[in-house]
Amino acid sequence: MTYPGTKVDIFYYIANNWKMKIAVGLSGGVDSSVAAYLLKQQGYDVFALFMQNWNDATGTLHGDCEWEEEQSVARMVAKKIGIPFHFVDLSAVYRKRVVDYMFAEYAAGRTPNPDVLCNREIKFDAFLKCAQELGADYVATGHYCRKEEFTDKDGKTIYKILAGSDGNKDQSYFLCQLNQEQLSKAIFPIGDITKPEVRRIAHKAELPSADKKDSQGICFVGKVDLPVFLQQQLKAKQGDVVEIFSDFYEGLPERSTLDELAQPFVYQKSDGRVIGCHQGAQFYTIGQRKGLNIGGHKEPIFIIATDIQNNIIYVGEGYNHPGLYRPALYIEQKEIHWIRPDMEMQQGEQRNYLVRIRYRQPLQRATLIRTEDRMYITFEQPQRGISAGQFAVWYTEDGEMQGSGVIAK
Repeated sequence: MTYPGTKVDIFYYIANNWKMKIAVGLSGGVDSSVAAYLLKQQGYDVFALFMQNWNDATGTLHGDCEWEEEQSVARMVAKKIGIPFHFVDLSAVYRKRVVDYMFAEYAAGRTPNPDVLCNREIKFDAFLKCAQELGADYVATGHYCRKEEFTDKDGKTIYKILAGSDGNKDQSYFLCQLNQEQLSKAIFPIGDITKPEVRRIAHKAELPSADKKDSQGICFVGKVDLPVFLQQQLKAKQGDVVEIFSDFYEGLPERSTLDELAQPFVYQKSDGRVIGCHQGAQFYTIGQRKGLNIGGHKEPIFIIATDIQNNIIYVGEGYNHPGLYRPALYIEQKEIHWIRPDMEMQQGEQRNYLVRIRYRQPLQRATLIRTEDRMYITFEQPQRGISAGQFAVWYTEDGEMQGSGVIAK
């Protein structure tokens, strides 16, 4: 038996660290429940900490008491396992660091990923600090990812994040903005376990969350009607939907430089035909299919670009519309983040990685090229639906996630 996330024998570890205390972020879901159960079974001093991060039902699709129901289940799980239960209200800091960020990004015509920010700013920052105030040495979560560590030649401990063993549930992407200090305090007890096995353990232990469905939607907010949710701060405004036809690209000059390849297509209203209207370009994202309510096409239509300044949405018909695909993207210098600073690329260097540009996307072969002020990522195959504001994340061949960055355009 090993200490979660390392190769250290647990009996040796407990014998030499008998006072070690672990706070589990118990959400009421089956994953965090099993994480807490396993740590308790392995002999750790464990306590549950439930965080309330959202209490506004505007735009949510599951009612206004969802967090109270989650808390009730989490409390029952803690009682069943036999660990102390604590509650913390982080809704104010969550609104400031995550929700306000969401509103600002959508207002700018970008597509944010609040779950990534939630982990960086809340679970492994604000929540971690609350756990430490209660005496915790580490924070454990129910993420499907793995953590390893090694000592470098200078005697410094280096922490690594690896993809979860369950390829269908790997959640390492959501942790792509964590740093070494945060990782030093993190434990992922179910990273080596598959989802079916987690369910089996939960049933065998008779945990109240054993049959609970996985949560969906925005981290701690839940499943939402996005336009309604965003209209809390962003005003609806009617604008045109313009269709761009495939023959538009035939007369364009060939893109050859790295910068040209990494830029999205820019359209004018006169490049296509107005086929409908929308209620605000800021409510839509690249690659989106649903929500337009425009018929008269043999194949589905997809959003290929948004013009926030002029409040225009550009669409194209078909899964293979040229406007949906790009061979490259770039990340501004200030947005480049290395989980492993010791592996940071230097100016003029290029390196091959496996990259994903959204959660659950299969890893794509790509080359990273570091320039003076940017990181370019060129893909072996053109990528569909590259969206500004999302995170591009790079992995090594053996599954280690080494860095990430916000897609610029």
